[in-house]
Amino acid sequence: MRDLYHVWPSTLTTGQVDKITEIALRQTPEKATVFSSAETMQGIRSCTVRWLEDDWIQSLLWSYVEQANHRGFNVAIDRQSEMQFTEYTAEQGGHYGWHHDVQWNGQSGLDRKLSVTVQLSGADEYEGGDFEFEELKTNADFRSKGTVLVFPSYLRHRIHPVTAGTRRALVAWFFGPRWT
Repeated sequence: MRDLYHVWPSTLTTGQVDKITEIALRQTPEKATVFSSAETMQGIRSCTVRWLEDDWIQSLLWSYVEQANHRGFNVAIDRQSEMQFTEYTAEQGGHYGWHHDVQWNGQSGLDRKLSVTVQLSGADEYEGGDFEFEELKTNADFRSKGTVLVFPSYLRHRIHPVTAGTRRALVAWFFGPRWT
């Protein structure tokens, strides 16, 4: 059976999580948008994002992407990625409704192939905010600090509303030739 995701619970050290957070907090926060609009769409997504371009973070993530791809996905991917630090707060009703990470109508000739989510908050720092796949039920631990999750970008998923505290995550998308 084909693997639909790969997860490494609590694999990043506290030092690595802190370094990612420190790098991210130097960037300017923006209200999150979705593909179909340059405007925020609170009904679909409510969170703050900070775009990252950091070779150390990309290299760290690339090792997990390569492992996951070799173990089960076998898609054509490049080391090219986009990376985003996201913050979902209870005060802003932080959430992200059902979505996939592929911009099917994109015109670049490349598509997001593999998505990565790194849990940067401890499970005790927020309530709600669970990551969930639409067509896949799992008991995997996605909440533990330092957990790395890699999955094909076409899988629909969501972040449940945060009801207390703040959920922080690093998300990244690695590109390859267009899906055919």
